[in-house]
Amino acid sequence: MSQKEILEYVKTHPAEKVKLAIADIDGVLRGKVMAKDKFLSVVEDGFGFCDVVFGWDMADVCYENSKVTGWHTGYPDADAEIDLGTFRKVPWENDLPFFLADFPSLDICPRNLLKKVKKQAENAGFKPFFSQEFEWFNFKETPWSLWKKDFENIRPLTPGMFGYSILRSSLPFFQKDNEEDSSKTFFNSLFDSLKSFDVPLEGLHTETGPGVYEAAILYSDILEAADRAVLFKTGVKEIAYRYKIVASFMAKWNADLPGCSGHVHQSLWNKNNNLFFDASDEHNMSDVMKHYVAGQLHCLPHILPIYAPTINSYKRLVVGLWAPTTLTWGTDNRTVALRVLNSSSKAARLETRVCGSDTNPYLAMAAALASGLYGIKNKLELQLSTTGNGYEEFKYGVLPKDLNEATQVMKNSEIANELLGQEFVDHFCRTREWEGQQFEKAGNKFDTKTITKWELQRYFEII
Repeated sequence: MSQKEILEYVKTHPAEKVKLAIADIDGVLRGKVMAKDKFLSVVEDGFGFCDVVFGWDMADVCYENSKVTGWHTGYPDADAEIDLGTFRKVPWENDLPFFLADFPSLDICPRNLLKKVKKQAENAGFKPFFSQEFEWFNFKETPWSLWKKDFENIRPLTPGMFGYSILRSSLPFFQKDNEEDSSKTFFNSLFDSLKSFDVPLEGLHTETGPGVYEAAILYSDILEAADRAVLFKTGVKEIAYRYKIVASFMAKWNADLPGCSGHVHQSLWNKNNNLFFDASDEHNMSDVMKHYVAGQLHCLPHILPIYAPTINSYKRLVVGLWAPTTLTWGTDNRTVALRVLNSSSKAARLETRVCGSDTNPYLAMAAALASGLYGIKNKLELQLSTTGNGYEEFKYGVLPKDLNEATQVMKNSEIANELLGQEFVDHFCRTREWEGQQFEKAGNKFDTKTITKWELQRYFEII
């Protein structure tokens, strides 16, 4: 739709209101419903939105270590800008008009950071195409039931390990109460409703674990890809509520089960050519791709908190549970940090497997692209690929073991500052230090074999 058609839709929609949202530092959408007339009056010149969205954590507790905003600044409004290109109709809210916004003047704004890195790629002659895929657990619970039972004896949507099973996608009790079409299961509703929400999926299937789904979002321009990923997570949760289901994107909710990934797929193009593919190479990899992969490997330890942003993230990054632990890459190898897929010029891409489902998509994609561009700019040489078990390949290094260690590396890294900017790195690291402090303040000690009550209460629903 053209901008004129979009505005006309808003003007004539019977709801007389519009929904707006901005992604905070954790990727949580913070927003409001705005009267139609108010929206039409600010759509060109912007509007004020309280900058507390960058001054508190995901539990709405104000940071005590923030420099950017806080009690010392009075939490003023910041200038926000509506992106009409993000227009969508919310199908589960009678096609209510919906838009994303950001803070163009704030370097700490995740969407703004991604736009900045995207511009760097375009200036270098590259068109970045990205997508993100997510695994998540679904539960026959409600927010009230979770808190009433104190997050104990949580009931998954289905029992047993049914990865890729078509049986678990059609159980009749998935239907809503009083559903007219009894064949309209929660599983099918996800696929159809997200498509109507302009978040198209390439595929949706069950994963291994009780009540686990995995979805691959259709690839697109990097900014659109990140918008889709953010809206996917929120959209899944909202659709699930309507079926009396709670969807959780926690990286690891149960120590005895696999964690949930948020793998980022990426490639660089020039007009109609995939610049990652070279049929004359042993691995079908162009020099551009080799430098790009080398850049990600080199930068990965410096920016790991972007890919693993919570205390809980590091309980997913353990040996033998489908998440990487070493600084490795390989061709179609699911035990390494970076998996190269190179079957054809159309499909050649890199899959960054470190990312969990708890990532902020704007930050994960910005970090992946920035570190890849760093490798291209500096023509970094790519280390030998791992052809066997990546968990046993230690000669190139291992990932930091917890959020505190990873944050201190990033905080003191010149590379992180070069990739993402000093102001952003300072603010982001302060928020990650805060995350660790809250965990310890509650009397917890980090252990990959234990998921604490604090983690469940903090991350289960919101992240």
